[in-house]
Amino acid sequence: MTERRPTRGEHQKALAQKNKKSAPKPSKKKWFKRITLTLVAIVAACFIGGAGLFAYYASSAPKLDENLLKDPVSSEFYDKNGDLFATIGAENRKYVKYEDIPKDMINAILATEDVRFFEHGGMDFYRLGGAILANFRDGFGAQGASTLTQQVVKNSFLQNEKKLKRKAQEAWLAYQLERKYSKEEIFEMYFNKMLMSGRVYGFGTAAQYFYGKELKDLTLDEEALLAGLVQRPNAYNPLKNPELAEKRRNTVLGLMYQHGKISKAQMEEAKKVNVQAGLADDATRQKFTGSKYDAFLDVVINELEKNGDGSAMAEGIKVYTTLDPKAQQTVENIMKDDSNFPTEKIESGVAVIDTKSGQIQAIGGGRKFGPERGFNYAYDLKHQPGSTMKPLLDYGPAIENLKWSTGQTLVDKPMNYTNSNQTITNWDNKYMGAITARKALYASRNVPAVKTLQEVGIDKATEFVGRLGIHSENVYESDAIGGGDITMSPTQMAAAYAAFGNNGVYTDPYSITKIVYRDGKTTKDYTPEPTVAMSDYTAYMVTDMLRDVVGNKPDASGTAANVSGLDIAGKTGTTNYSNADFNKHNLPGTSVPDSWFAGYTTNYSIAVWSGYEDHFDPITTWDERRLPQYLFKQIMKDISANVETPRFKKPKSVVEATIEVGSKPLKLASNFTPNEKRQTELFVRGTEPNEVSDEYAMPELSTPYNVSASLDLEGQSINISWEHDAMLNPETNEPLPTTFEVSATKKGGETISLGKTESKGLAVSNTLEDGNYTISVVAVVDGTRSKPGTTSFEVTGTTDENEEPDTPDEPDVEEPTNPDQNGNTEENGNQNENGNGNTDNNNNHGNGNGNTNGNGNNGNAGNGGTPPGNNGNNNGNKPPTTPTEPTPPDEGAGSTE
Repeated sequence: MTERRPTRGEHQKALAQKNKKSAPKPSKKKWFKRITLTLVAIVAACFIGGAGLFAYYASSAPKLDENLLKDPVSSEFYDKNGDLFATIGAENRKYVKYEDIPKDMINAILATEDVRFFEHGGMDFYRLGGAILANFRDGFGAQGASTLTQQVVKNSFLQNEKKLKRKAQEAWLAYQLERKYSKEEIFEMYFNKMLMSGRVYGFGTAAQYFYGKELKDLTLDEEALLAGLVQRPNAYNPLKNPELAEKRRNTVLGLMYQHGKISKAQMEEAKKVNVQAGLADDATRQKFTGSKYDAFLDVVINELEKNGDGSAMAEGIKVYTTLDPKAQQTVENIMKDDSNFPTEKIESGVAVIDTKSGQIQAIGGGRKFGPERGFNYAYDLKHQPGSTMKPLLDYGPAIENLKWSTGQTLVDKPMNYTNSNQTITNWDNKYMGAITARKALYASRNVPAVKTLQEVGIDKATEFVGRLGIHSENVYESDAIGGGDITMSPTQMAAAYAAFGNNGVYTDPYSITKIVYRDGKTTKDYTPEPTVAMSDYTAYMVTDMLRDVVGNKPDASGTAANVSGLDIAGKTGTTNYSNADFNKHNLPGTSVPDSWFAGYTTNYSIAVWSGYEDHFDPITTWDERRLPQYLFKQIMKDISANVETPRFKKPKSVVEATIEVGSKPLKLASNFTPNEKRQTELFVRGTEPNEVSDEYAMPELSTPYNVSASLDLEGQSINISWEHDAMLNPETNEPLPTTFEVSATKKGGETISLGKTESKGLAVSNTLEDGNYTISVVAVVDGTRSKPGTTSFEVTGTTDENEEPDTPDEPDVEEPTNPDQNGNTEENGNQNENGNGNTDNNNNHGNGNGNTNGNGNNGNAGNGGTPPGNNGNNNGNKPPTTPTEPTPPDEGAGSTE
């Protein structure tokens, strides 16, 4: 058997496999070479591309201008109408030559900003490498590497933005600047150009402003503080933020030691100095030319700092603000008028915010706030808010989360904080018992406020105020009455209250709408987005309760803030000293540290704080306590004049119901709930009560009286009349609907119903048999029946219908005597047909109701009826005579019903 030869295809496949196994593998050296060449090509391409891009950007860079290099560029500020109101730039700047700058001052700046300044050529590539690594690690823009030269260029020609174009142009201009000017000249430019705080430019100006000194007289700690300001000029201001300023100063001292500029002993000694110890006081601090509205401008500058544009003013930007010049001027006029303040030293801070947009319209930074940008009581203040916290942390969250009614029953009685022996007291040391949430708020009761927070829960309450821009790491039960960890400024408070007046929509307060950079094209929008902080029912129901704070109800706490003709809601607040504070500082018993008022219309939300610069300089009088209300009233009245102010509108999600105060759960008031227990309150639609309270039973119905019955002249019908004192509706004071049931009972026989009526009379066909009857009238209201009012009635034989009646002789009618002053006529014992004239029997006078009653009791002898009267009793001294056929009355002898 011969062996099978492989096919041609199999042979080729075997050959290919053999060649594959014998082919040599590329060495590691060759792979490394390939990778290296690839990387070099990539780097080269990037370099060429980067160089080309750099060249393109550099070609569009502005030209160096010596005037711009040496002088700050002025920034402009515009109000809400687009009118210029302030320019900040080179005014009042103290220019210092390089040779006059102290050595330690130079060292402090170099150690902090650019330690290799005298070594590099405008760009510090060593520092740049570190910045690049940081940016790869933490994201672009995480760390900068600008030299002093670059900072001079940026502040003279370029915008403050982290873009490749700006960085390329900055590098190119820095290179050119280093070629044209010496290091000393460039340092001098930097030294005199940089923004130090607010409108203070240059280190020489800052030395005089902060310390009232020439540069040569500064101490090491003072030089370090000034050197540290440049990074964040407003945040590190020792007048406004001493804690931040101290940290920054100590950082600069540490850098000086690290780079060998000072010894360790010098560093440690300088760090021990109180950061505010050498600061100039207001009397000696250099004064700067102010704008029209320094307090508002201070807020604008702070907002620029907050948004990372603190140094942008040195670049010649245009800032468009929310300033309302009319409102600002009103606030400043009131704040500067000493007659508006009860003492010489009491201070106030005022913030006026547009209710709908959150825009800051005006700021009252203090009574004497000026261009030196001292402490701004409207913006910088962080104090406990007192009872102005109650709508924000307590009742607002309760309505939002628990859908409480404004009539929710709360009990104001002594209690302690949870797990504490500390008793919660009210301002008057009294307790009101069961009251509505509405009254608890407008009367500013503390115990119900804490109970409300407990019901809601701290977590939900914290979340609620967080949506109103109020943030705190810790919230305690004492925050329910504004005495815990939460602190606020008038600006924050006005913005939070504005959300109640804006259907629950909150906007962070802001003073800048946009800024425009020096190129006139590039802009940055500052307008925040509004957010829904609560339901519209929560906003309206809180607003409606706060209306009563400024209303005229007894116990209302904010009546002094009311402005006639304006729909205003608001809340008062005071804070307290601790027992330890009273003892330590020997304070009077009436002392409080802070007084607040926050209120709003549909147009404006205003918050006012009053107190003293020294926390332990106390408010002791009611005039001082009510100062925020007085200022609010003046400001709100003036800025609302000639401005249409719509009323707050109740949303469809809210309904009204009249409840019985104190019921739990809430029940509708019954017709018999006393007036003082009836209250119309608001409910979230769908939660209003349906059950009527039975706490108060219907009072006993009065018995119908002066019941009378008579046959008509032909005996065909019975005419019955009576009187009755109606029961009144407690809410409207109107008579309640009353039905009368009339019946007749024959002596010794059955009772026959004669009918029902809502009037005080009834005429029925005479179907009764002859005999003596008792006519009864019973009043009925809502199923409740009165005792019967009765009269006796006799039915005698009647004329046969088929028999023609005899025509009676016309009776003789005596002329009636004129009535006396009481409407009485003397008729010698004859009854007056209409029952309204008294009968005088043997000088026994009746009671004016047609009674034959010698002693004034109700013994009625009705028309054609037989005694006795209402209850079958005849109290006269003589039995009455049997009545004769009644005679027609003469007109005017008495009134008919």
